[in-house]
Amino acid sequence: MKAKQAGNGRLEEALATLIQNQAQFVGQLSRTDERFARIETKLTQIEQILLHHQRTLDALPEAIREKIGFQGRQ
Repeated sequence: MKAKQAGNGRLEEALATLIQNQAQFVGQLSRTDERFARIETKLTQIEQILLHHQRTLDALPEAIREKIGFQGRQ
């Protein structure tokens, strides 16, 4: 009878450890999801900045031509 009780005690201990580990994992997963959400937000902001810079660079040659008074062929 003692062996069965000892086995049950180990099983209960193992289950308690499993439950605790699962709870820690779920907490960590939640923090990871929040972190990825922040990263995605920042990436979207960076993408918008890069697009703005690209438009500025694309317009730069024409802006320089206008500034120096360059006239194309007529």
